[in-house]
Amino acid sequence: MTPDKVNQAPEGGWESLKVDELKAELEARGLTKSGTKAELVARLDDDDVAQAGSAPAPAAEKAAEPDDAPQTTSGEPDDGDSEPDDGDRASSVPAPEEDKPKSRRRGSAETTTTRKRERTPRPEGDLIVRARARYVRSAPRKARLVMNHIRGKRVEHAQAILEHAPRAISTDILKLLNSAIANAESAYELGADELTVRRAYVDEGPTIKRFRPRALGRATKIAKRTSHMTIELTTEGNGR
Repeated sequence: MTPDKVNQAPEGGWESLKVDELKAELEARGLTKSGTKAELVARLDDDDVAQAGSAPAPAAEKAAEPDDAPQTTSGEPDDGDSEPDDGDRASSVPAPEEDKPKSRRRGSAETTTTRKRERTPRPEGDLIVRARARYVRSAPRKARLVMNHIRGKRVEHAQAILEHAPRAISTDILKLLNSAIANAESAYELGADELTVRRAYVDEGPTIKRFRPRALGRATKIAKRTSHMTIELTTEGNGR
């Protein structure tokens, strides 16, 4: 098929041509030439319709156009379809919502205010503050020997006794006493000079079973005892 007949359908239509001629026409147009004859004919008809819609205007119509008509190039839109400038584009963009909370990134310098924990109002009369230590690795009998020395003493006197006591359990009892003092100071703003050891007692905790090897393949049972210690402080007898 000659180049001057390209893009022109024959008199009988594309159906009158053979498959080889249809493929040659599609190849000349740069289209896909695979498929059945009906598909090739439909592809050529669609291409003819597309080219007819994009065909340039005749010379007579161009001459009839007024000279003062706005001239536009093929690559740029006319005045009616022109894109808005920066000012129009900015006005068309919706304003950001002010009420939307901003997400806080990790490590930002924003600081949050924490509410200070309110103290419990101090009730009228004598106060009782308690501290308890559980599963202390000491036998209850040894802990009671030290507890008997601080029961009924002023807190400052009890601290001095525990600091100089020769038994190892004195260190654990001194920690428990300091914890009770801290509880009184945090809850009721009481100092150590206002408190007295009201009760100090030791309960027996669970016993840990261990075994020691002995002669002739025997074993001896070892009981590692634990204690639950409790100290109660009060303001009774301190001029309150």
